[in-house]
Amino acid sequence: MPKKGKIADPHAEREAARYDRPIPSREVILDLLEAARKPLQQAKIASKLALGDHEDVEALGKRLRAMVRDGQLLIDRKGAYCLVDRMDLVRCRVQGHRDGYGFAMRVPLGQAEGDDIYLSARQMHFVFDGDEVLVQVTGEDRRGRLEGKVVEVLERGVSVVVGRYQEESGIGFVVPDNQRIAQQILIPPKEKGQAKSGQIVTARITDYPTRKLGAKGSVAEILGDHLDPGLEIDIAIRAHGIPYEWPEAVVEEAGHLEDEPREADKRFREDLRDLPFVTIDGEDARDFDDAVY
Repeated sequence: MPKKGKIADPHAEREAARYDRPIPSREVILDLLEAARKPLQQAKIASKLALGDHEDVEALGKRLRAMVRDGQLLIDRKGAYCLVDRMDLVRCRVQGHRDGYGFAMRVPLGQAEGDDIYLSARQMHFVFDGDEVLVQVTGEDRRGRLEGKVVEVLERGVSVVVGRYQEESGIGFVVPDNQRIAQQILIPPKEKGQAKSGQIVTARITDYPTRKLGAKGSVAEILGDHLDPGLEIDIAIRAHGIPYEWPEAVVEEAGHLEDEPREADKRFREDLRDLPFVTIDGEDARDFDDAVY
């Protein structure tokens, strides 16, 4: 039997198996807010769940924030928690356009029902291409497309931006190479490192944009000048998050290799090093496996 004043939790055993000091499950919290039919402050939720101990209230706060992170709840401007479904919000992924506007594509991509939602340039001011957001449909634009506003950013899709570093009137900023990101990234003087105006760099986002302020970042790597040969490969690798550094274990193992092949390495191989070969690989090739004799 549950203690007087406490809400019975059908998932109590599951929570007890996961945590040394269990608190009411997410399902109970969702039911509580559904029954309340209005946003509730954390203290009010704790009171209704009969949580008076400081550790339990603290654990409740962590759970509520996790539910916000996962898109189950939303915090309003007064700091109260409310159900996402009750506000007619749609979980979407942002797709930017080079002209500044964008679209909110419902997730899971390709599975969620409904049309994409148009986001004006004003709405795109504080989100990046690839961000997961909660969008409220506000109506239709002149072309009959659903139009919406971003209510909450759930997960950022960009942490590093590749682009050209520029300075104007002593102010440094990075213009992203990705045309789907229309915002420039402000680089404070202490965060530019050795970057010079016109160089291609990677900038790590330190402050994401808000409705009032733009994004800030720091120069993490200087890739070179925009006309350097092979630079487009470095840009593509970093823009798509492709690993380009060998794992430490591989580097360590390679360091143990000898400069000259051992006799054991020559077994089952024919030594043709005395023959004149012409390789068609470039000087910067990682291997020379294409050759003509």
